[in-house]
Amino acid sequence: MEATDAPPVVNAEKLAKLQRMAAGVRTGGKGSVRRKKKAAHKNAPTDDKRLQATLKRIGVNTLPNIEEVNIFREGGDKIIHFSAPNVQAAVGANTFVIGGSSALKDLQDMLPEIADQLSQADLQALAAQLNPGGAMGMGAMGAAAAAAGGAGGDDAEGGDDDDDVPDLVENTNFEAAAAAGGADDGVEEVDATQS
Repeated sequence: MEATDAPPVVNAEKLAKLQRMAAGVRTGGKGSVRRKKKAAHKNAPTDDKRLQATLKRIGVNTLPNIEEVNIFREGGDKIIHFSAPNVQAAVGANTFVIGGSSALKDLQDMLPEIADQLSQADLQALAAQLNPGGAMGMGAMGAAAAAAGGAGGDDAEGGDDDDDVPDLVENTNFEAAAAAGGADDGVEEVDATQS
């Protein structure tokens, strides 16, 4: 067998492909160091760690026994509802953290369940928002008040609360009553119309 000194046959396509790959990897010329592979960054765990570190620094405390949280969106027709959330608070920093699974629900779907959580003024504001064309009917107002635990008007017992605003007294001249009742109390009266 004869040994031939002929160079091995190289496929031109493979050689061009290898040269293109090598050109993309080297940052310098021949003999320079190949560049390192850049690792893909994962931001989610680091963001969570940074958030937890910040919350720990401001001193949040877990609030126990919170069964649900309802967040009303700006439009007013949708509610972000958390059932059995993890609620943390730092009152000094005015920071509240609500964690857990949430669901986006319609206000009409949640209204019977959340009606007892709302005040009478909130119910009236919701009624005005739900019915922008006119006032809420008496039947609907009574149903909303009954769902909220009230009677829709005066107390069922007929008693007066101390928090209620007293009725106005008609046909009373308070200026004349003040002048007749306490003329020598040492207080100087000023007429606001002459200034």
